[in-house]
Amino acid sequence: MLLCAYTLLDNRLSHIDCLFQTTSSAAIIWEIYARHINTIYISQLDPTGARQRLFARSSPEGAKVGDILLVRTKNGDPFAGVLINIRQRGVDTAILLRNEVLRTSVEMWFKIYSPLVDSVEIVQRRQKRARRARLTYMRKPRHDMGSVQNIVRQYLRQQATLMMASETKGRNKANSEKKGK
Repeated sequence: MLLCAYTLLDNRLSHIDCLFQTTSSAAIIWEIYARHINTIYISQLDPTGARQRLFARSSPEGAKVGDILLVRTKNGDPFAGVLINIRQRGVDTAILLRNEVLRTSVEMWFKIYSPLVDSVEIVQRRQKRARRARLTYMRKPRHDMGSVQNIVRQYLRQQATLMMASETKGRNKANSEKKGK
């Protein structure tokens, strides 16, 4: 039996998928189809694949629980915090960050493929590997890291000095080329 499914993207028929049904269960076929739709949406929302690599389980340079992340959004101030939880659900993949703002602990969920999220940067990696998948114990006062603003400030200063150094190198190179002519 042949099952054909049509996907409507951008108000036009753009994808036709035909799946062969080898078992009698239609649930398996629709699960395969849902995975396929998921990959289509991820490729549209993250064309470079940078966020997908950043939160892949198999990626050694990816973000792990316990790292300090900086999330920049289009409609607000950047939020930095300790990565407590990664909920991997395809397009709905989300991260939970915890920080202390004005002596009050704040936790925020961010959907990483959301168009409102500009960028996600790793500020500092955890020194030792976390032995838990979710660091919910960091909510307790004994384990709480407190504010990570000083670490983020230092990271942003380093990034600014690197940018200025690369700009001055570019200017010096351009000036030396002008003098040579």
